[in-house]
Amino acid sequence: MRVAVIQMSPSADKGQNIAQARGLIESLVAEQRLDLIALPEIWTCLGGTRAEKFAQAETLPARGGQGGAAYEFLRGVAMKHNIHVHGGSIGELAGDKLYNTSLVFSPAGEELARYRKIHLFDITAPDGQGYKESATYGAGEQVVTCLIGETRIGLAICYDLRFPELFLALRRAGAELIILPAAFTLQTGKDHWEVLLRARAIETQCWVAAPGCTGAYTEGGSGETRFTYGHSLIADPWGHVVAKASDGPGWAVAAMDKAFMARVRGNMPVLEHRKLS
Repeated sequence: MRVAVIQMSPSADKGQNIAQARGLIESLVAEQRLDLIALPEIWTCLGGTRAEKFAQAETLPARGGQGGAAYEFLRGVAMKHNIHVHGGSIGELAGDKLYNTSLVFSPAGEELARYRKIHLFDITAPDGQGYKESATYGAGEQVVTCLIGETRIGLAICYDLRFPELFLALRRAGAELIILPAAFTLQTGKDHWEVLLRARAIETQCWVAAPGCTGAYTEGGSGETRFTYGHSLIADPWGHVVAKASDGPGWAVAAMDKAFMARVRGNMPVLEHRKLS
């Protein structure tokens, strides 16, 4: 299976972000034969005020129903290019709450999975900037996987990366490829991004695909300029980085070799050797 992670530099303008995503995807599929593409975290509205986040969010339809602009864009890409699409994550409006939600679509435009981000980013970065995702978003509760062809995909988002118990749960649920869209901060990303992704790949003996946001955006509440780290990558089950995006918008592509994964798991059966839950 050929997998691509798409790296974007989004803003709080959903229309512009959709146009950016469309341009990247069209260029990518014209150049590469692919089975699956994945976008970054919250690419539809990065930054902006709380009110803007609510305004740009979408109420997700019942399966098979008509969705909002981003939902229909993702579904349309899947059908137009006959490809599986992992939609990174978008703001999901559910009553008076927002969720940071991933969507996966089949080449027929069928919604295969929804995952709400479980771990919310409430931290202070080394430069003193504070982040409080829980002020805007609710937390998910469900571990989610889905089948793409004969491959079991596990879903996680950004800050989830720091919680290996989620990744163990995904492995136990049969995951072979874990997709983690992100908008990792520059401050944390430069020290932790690749290290943690490689560690999760090694621990789970899964392929890991991590599409990220890159560049600057404006946080509407404070007016601060903030920076995302980028460096979108794909790691194999031995922890090697087999593809990585350069600076700026772009992509990285790799072929997922399930036979290699089977050898890694067979030679070092760590899941069977676990003593602690």
